[in-house]
Amino acid sequence: MAAPTKPVALVSGVGPGTGSAIVRRFTAGGYAVAMLARSADRLAALERTLPGTVGVPCDVADERAVDAAVETVRTRLGAPEVLVHNAVGGWFGDFLSVDPAILEQNFRINTMGLLYLARRAAPAMIEAGKGSIVVTGNTSALRGKATFAAFAPTKAAQRVLAESMARTLGPKGVHVAYLVIDAAIDLAWTRRMYPDKPDDFFCKPDDIAGEIWHVVHQPRSAWSFNVEIRPYGESW
Repeated sequence: MAAPTKPVALVSGVGPGTGSAIVRRFTAGGYAVAMLARSADRLAALERTLPGTVGVPCDVADERAVDAAVETVRTRLGAPEVLVHNAVGGWFGDFLSVDPAILEQNFRINTMGLLYLARRAAPAMIEAGKGSIVVTGNTSALRGKATFAAFAPTKAAQRVLAESMARTLGPKGVHVAYLVIDAAIDLAWTRRMYPDKPDDFFCKPDDIAGEIWHVVHQPRSAWSFNVEIRPYGESW
């Protein structure tokens, strides 16, 4: 394989909203971007519209699938310098009514998926003495609302795992950050859920991507770990 001419970013959970926005931002910033998602059709469509991207179908809850996907990325683009874990599993329900299997599946996507991806990507970053791992989270990582019983525990575990990773990797030159998104993200289904809300109620995927770009490119003298973003009108 020829030496890569661009730094490589690997983004999981590339859906039509935040994931695609992250890919666009890093592509515009000069990165070759590897995209992971379960939908091969969506990835193929993005590849056609965004030169410099490579789509790799992958369920991040499956360790063997992650192994194969990361190896494909290394072969086609090179070792990732940036990893953004944006894949998310979520479901509403209180602890009395929710199916325990849903909590387990969410844990596999949100927390185990992060572990699988980071364990594959981090060694090359350590060897290079640089790199960034950013996890997209939300306020469920900090509080357990009644109807988030199958979701909040998995995001809390994800955040604590990321913090543990940051303490291991920071001294080795690798920046790990957790982005708490306290907002309804501007997506088709959130617009249907809140049909009477004004535009500025929603957090724009492009703005989330911009903040991730900023965190990845922070100077070493001023790294962040816990990063929170919210629309200006959000109650908190």
